[in-house]
Amino acid sequence: MIGNLPMGGDNPIRVQSMTTVSTMDTEGCIAQIERIVDAGGEYVRLTTQGLREALNLKNIKEGLLKDGYNIPIIADVHFNARVADVAALYADKVRINPGNYVDPARKFQHLEYTDEEYAEELTKLEERFSAFLDICRKNKTAIRIGVNHGSLSDRIMSRYGDTPAGIVESCMEFLRVCVKKEFRDVVVSIKSSNTTVMVDSVRLLIRTMDKEDMHFPLHLGVTEAGEGEDGRLKSAVGIGTLLMDGIGDTIRVSLSEAPEKEIPVAFGILQAARARITKTEFISCPGCGRTLYNLEATIARIKEAFASKNLHKEGRQLKIAIMGCIVNGPGEMADADYGYVGAAKGKVSLYKGKECIEKNIPEEEAVEKLMEIIDRE
Repeated sequence: MIGNLPMGGDNPIRVQSMTTVSTMDTEGCIAQIERIVDAGGEYVRLTTQGLREALNLKNIKEGLLKDGYNIPIIADVHFNARVADVAALYADKVRINPGNYVDPARKFQHLEYTDEEYAEELTKLEERFSAFLDICRKNKTAIRIGVNHGSLSDRIMSRYGDTPAGIVESCMEFLRVCVKKEFRDVVVSIKSSNTTVMVDSVRLLIRTMDKEDMHFPLHLGVTEAGEGEDGRLKSAVGIGTLLMDGIGDTIRVSLSEAPEKEIPVAFGILQAARARITKTEFISCPGCGRTLYNLEATIARIKEAFASKNLHKEGRQLKIAIMGCIVNGPGEMADADYGYVGAAKGKVSLYKGKECIEKNIPEEEAVEKLMEIIDRE
């Protein structure tokens, strides 16, 4: 449970984002969080770099509730374990970074440890982390163990190198303490701006957790993905690849843009991976010399016509295919519920599944006829 919204298991894959204004700007945070929620966001994270920010989470939460937004909020903590302790009193979840929770800030130094010295460092980690888990348990606060490829500690780097094995071990050190202390409200993430490193590391984490009989929900994201097309493509490749493996319980698309713009991209990735269908799906061919009508204009008209409709069939969203000609008709659109297929110049045939139910309708009447057919069903 993250606040009032469960994650993992058979629950939908959750979509989240992160504020970009100062966490001391109470009104600014509330307004930004509400825009994220209105766009469809289900969890929102706030940077919590100091004790003042951790304490102000209380005011932000109260302001949201006053406005009718009962949204789980997540504190994002780096470098200061004491801040995580305080944030756990007010946030629904606290994200900690294994690279800087107990280990000092990274100085890119090679450190030599004997096995005994390394074991002592792990004991120190367990003692400090266990105290934090006790606070979270008491307050019903979940945690995220969020590893970033770019912030591995010098200790981990010195022993494992800049490798997926090192990234995974950085996470596993903390997970083992959670299991030992029987603390189960844990989400795990491994992120990188390199999609290959991200995918390889998450897959290795899954295998490693399985070997140790650990089963925790996973948060997926390509960190520092960028903006515009670059950020969307990198996020789709990294997140989408793992979703197709059946991996992932919550996702965040990290864009250098207003945070509410991340939400439709996230839902688009989930829909494309058939991991969470939230809207009517449109399937269309690219067109070719056989296409006898304006494909782009027709797709736009059909999408506009159905924009206000949330079409369901047997508990799932409908798929509508728009095909230029009979070659890409019944066969290529076999996965669709309904089809709009070019039949001849200025003429369209309409399909229900693979069955043609209206032949050679004038193009200017076809969209309205399709709407009538679907409305009757």
